[in-house]
Formats: sequence, C-alpha cells, structure tokens
Amino acid sequence: MTAPLHLASQLAVNVLDAQSLLSAFGVLGVGVVLFAETGLLVGFFLPGDSLLFTAGLLCTNTADRAVHLSLVPLLAAAVVGALAGAQCGYLIGRRAGGALLARSRSQRLHEGAKRAEELLERYGYAKAIVLARFIPVVRTVLNPLAGVLEVPVRTFTLWQVVGGLVWSVGVTLAGYALGSSIPNVDRYLLPLIALIVVVSLIPLLAEALRGRRGAKARGTQQ
Repeated sequence: MTAPLHLASQLAVNVLDAQSLLSAFGVLGVGVVLFAETGLLVGFFLPGDSLLFTAGLLCTNTADRAVHLSLVPLLAAAVVGALAGAQCGYLIGRRAGGALLARSRSQRLHEGAKRAEELLERYGYAKAIVLARFIPVVRTVLNPLAGVLEVPVRTFTLWQVVGGLVWSVGVTLAGYALGSSIPNVDRYLLPLIALIVVVSLIPLLAEALRGRRGAKARGTQQ
C-alpha cells in the first residue's frame, strides 16, 4: 500500500508550488523543473526562482522540517537543469522555434517573446542572455528566440553558462544563507517567496516603463 500512496501523492503535486514540488520529487525535481522552464516553451509558468530559493532554505538545519535537502546534490541538479535546459531551448529554436511560438495562444508567452527580443536588441547578445535568467517567462522564451535569430552557438553557449551559473547557484545560496542565519525562517516562507516573485518582476516592469517613456518621447518629438 505504501508505494501506491506515494505514487498518488506525486501525481497530486501542485507544480506551481515550490514546497509541493520539493516534497514530492526532492533534488531531482529541481533539475527537471529548471530544464523544463528554461528549455521548453510549455514550462514558462513553472516557479524557477521560488523553487531554487526554497530548496536552498530546506538544506539548512535551523528548524524541524518534513523535507530536508543536501546542498551539493541540489546545486549540481540546479546547474545541470538550468544549463542543459537553456541549450536545449536554443537548439529547438534553431529548428522550429518560430513555428512553436506562432502556434501558442498564450498572451503571456508572446509578451515574454517580445521582451526577450527587446532585450537582445537593446543590450546585445551577452548582456541580454545573462539578464534574461532573472526575468520569469523571458528566461523561457529567450533561449529558443536566440536560436530563431541565429545567435552564434559559441556566443550563446558562453553567456548562457555564465548567466545560468550565477542565477541557479546565486538564488539557491541566497535561500541557504537566509535559512542558516534566521532561526525558524520557515514561518516567513510564503512572504519571502512573494517577495522573490516581486523582485524578479522588477526588471520586466522597469523595461515596460522605459518603453512607455521612449514611446512618449517619440510622440512628443513628432
């Protein structure tokens, strides 16, 4: 009876909730989710930032928790998932990215594609590929979009590795550091995750405001 019950709990997992994912799949789930979020367009809704932060927090011993993860395997899974996912997304983009985006009916995904293209045009390949890692949805769409736009393979690979390492390791260690320094930080987990979501959206909001100001300035000049 134990195996069927465990399987049922995994099937009932809430893919939008970091704690639910970690309870069901542990470290392996982190790698799979990051791969899907950064490599497959269908994964744009997955909680990459909050998952990394929560997983890092659950590696600490400052409170009694139902789930406890090991930091080194977690970092390895996060890095592999983030880097392999981005490279897979790029390769998909080289072959069929434009067609996949055109078929999607998700307004959020199309908005993310627009922001990703704006990032590439405004900041150039290197900076845009690194910055995109920290912007939800954009980090999903930019990788196949880079393939569609035929960004050189070496250039993309170099900067997606840099961005992927900084993002996956940095956010995970931020959760670990906070969990190590604040006793029973679990009590504040939901507000912390909400804060992470808000912070991760700041670059996107800043770009939107900048775009509006630019449009107003052009309208005034005309």
